[in-house]
Amino acid sequence: MKNSKNYDKGQDYDPTKDETFDSVFEDFARLRSKCPVAHSNEFDGFWALSKYEDVKSVLDQPIAFTTMYKNVVPVMSLTSRRPPLHLDPPEHTPYRRALDRVLSKTRVNSMQPFIRESAARLMSELVAKGEGDLVSEYSRRLPVEVFGEWFSLNVDQINVLQATSQAYVDAWEAADLKGVQAAGMNLTRMAEDLVAQRQKEPLDIEKDPVSSLLETRYEGKPFPSEKIVACVRQILVVGLVAPPIVIGSIAVHLSRDTTLQQKLRTEPDLIPAAVEEFLRLYTPYRGFARTSRETVTIGGKEITPDEPIALLYASANRDEDVFENPDEFQLHRPNIAQHLAFGRGPHNCAGRLLAISELSIAVEELLKRTQGFEVCGTIKMSGMPEVGPISVPMIFVSA
Repeated sequence: MKNSKNYDKGQDYDPTKDETFDSVFEDFARLRSKCPVAHSNEFDGFWALSKYEDVKSVLDQPIAFTTMYKNVVPVMSLTSRRPPLHLDPPEHTPYRRALDRVLSKTRVNSMQPFIRESAARLMSELVAKGEGDLVSEYSRRLPVEVFGEWFSLNVDQINVLQATSQAYVDAWEAADLKGVQAAGMNLTRMAEDLVAQRQKEPLDIEKDPVSSLLETRYEGKPFPSEKIVACVRQILVVGLVAPPIVIGSIAVHLSRDTTLQQKLRTEPDLIPAAVEEFLRLYTPYRGFARTSRETVTIGGKEITPDEPIALLYASANRDEDVFENPDEFQLHRPNIAQHLAFGRGPHNCAGRLLAISELSIAVEELLKRTQGFEVCGTIKMSGMPEVGPISVPMIFVSA
């Protein structure tokens, strides 16, 4: 049921309407130009910030704009708060320290051979068919295998994770609250089993995220088991949802720009830089949110503490006031480091290095094993809080 207080504020932005790969960015451009602080009646009402400086300002004030209440739009989970995202500093900091330890450059580099083997195998299987869905058959399967390696899962656990993550995404896209909750409970049970296993037989705290969380202390005490379970569940959700969308977006872009496709195919050393620009162009989030602790005025709009503020990262990263010719791909863009694809401040993405490595290898294997590829059907787009394709049917020409 809609919050009548928010509902009365009008409808500037409707993220529930049908979107295409291109129309979503046209809508963001309209918001930046006409209504940079927009209100929506959907999902019980929320505000949406589309300009870079507004989004950055909120991220730069993590205490004034908290993640402890409504930190994503829409909310379909009924579980307890999950660290570190749902905690503010200083409570969130030791959880981040535990995760940062197992997402170091050394740890990520050690995983690259596995990521490459997985990407090469999955892409070869898809190309051999000649036609298939790049997302469901490649970009959604790869992160599951990568997380299986990172968490030291066995084959049965990886299969359960694959099925559960698929069920979670499908239920979310269908706005199936019961389905989301059921899949979420399965993820929670998986996290509980992992925590119980590592409590009995801990692994290397420099490599295994659960063991690192179990070893870390806050004010001299270990984290409560339920908080570790919640943290693991949070990691599984975020790490399995975003990469498939980004890889799908990159594939669509390259299918349209065959010159760039061939350039990256013949000069693979350029791929990591290209991935940074792709992340700016196709940031997979528009629903991470904050709640102000006090009534504030942003862009002339009064926002009260009970109203969620969605940060449209995908719009901010195309803000023409910050990025010249923002809708164009520019390799080695001079200010590419300013993009907000991984957030900013204490809640910036802990898995940035792993994500860049995973995306770069995924793109390289896509290009290495093909001479070309093109979209051959309807691209299906995600709903909020993500933005990007969740289905990309393609034809592949084998290398």
